Amino acid sequence: MTTNEWQIIKILAEEGNMRKAAERLFLSQPALSQRLQSIEKDWGVQLFLRSQKGLTPTPAGELVIQFSIENILKKEELHEIIHSLTSKVHGTLKIACASIVGQNWLPMVLKDFVTEYPEVKISLITGWSSEIVKALYDGEAHIGIVRGHTEWKSTKIHLFRDTLYLVDKELKEVKDVSSTDRPFIQFKSDSNYYQEIQAWWQSHFSSSPKHQITVDQIETCKQMALNGIGYAILPSITLSGLEKINKIALTNQAEEFELTRDTWLIAYESAFKLRQVEAFVEIVKDHAERLHDFSN
Repeated sequence: MTTNEWQIIKILAEEGNMRKAAERLFLSQPALSQRLQSIEKDWGVQLFLRSQKGLTPTPAGELVIQFSIENILKKEELHEIIHSLTSKVHGTLKIACASIVGQNWLPMVLKDFVTEYPEVKISLITGWSSEIVKALYDGEAHIGIVRGHTEWKSTKIHLFRDTLYLVDKELKEVKDVSSTDRPFIQFKSDSNYYQEIQAWWQSHFSSSPKHQITVDQIETCKQMALNGIGYAILPSITLSGLEKINKIALTNQAEEFELTRDTWLIAYESAFKLRQVEAFVEIVKDHAERLHDFSN
């Protein structure tokens, strides 16, 4: 049965009269009679008994009437849900984010997002920036948040820039690094970040660090530096609220400018057609703007 047929059965049951039902359906009585015969043929049973008093549902007819009413109601409910999708933000938001941003900045953004859009489901994966790009290529994410120089030919939005610092409990100047026996604590990272640090080191020192410790996570690196085990190079995004440690901004060799690290939002243009993506990007931009105002 089609939706029109559900409506025909419902109205015939409500009116119990062929003429009145035909008027409500804007059909002639012969046309309505023909439609009813066609419906009964499809079901293989008589649905209404015709008499001078009007129409009386058969036992089978009562079942079909109930079926028709239920389906009309279901369709109306579905229409309401579909309408709400255009006026509210629903669906799943799939985010792929560089680990350092996912640990230190994104939670504040997501807190505001889930508060404003509680009906959106969130899927979050974190990793190196190269892994984030791959996640977008593979369709595993709508939005990517990456660090540093990243090749991306679709939409790319700059979020914020943070300074790189040498942090240590004892060292107070960059030049002290060349004479210390304290270990340089490094964390595994994207190749472009590693290359930036290597280029800075080579422009300032003639030899490699005397002692090195390599860890797999930036948070481990940070905690080891905070506990006085050695010195590390960390971006300012990880250093919020840290006071009992020396923080020395890295500069180029001529000390003309500080070394910084950029954070970008990347996505395919088609992703912005999703309301949940559009809403998330607006909140991300707002947080990025606040961070920019604070840093200035």
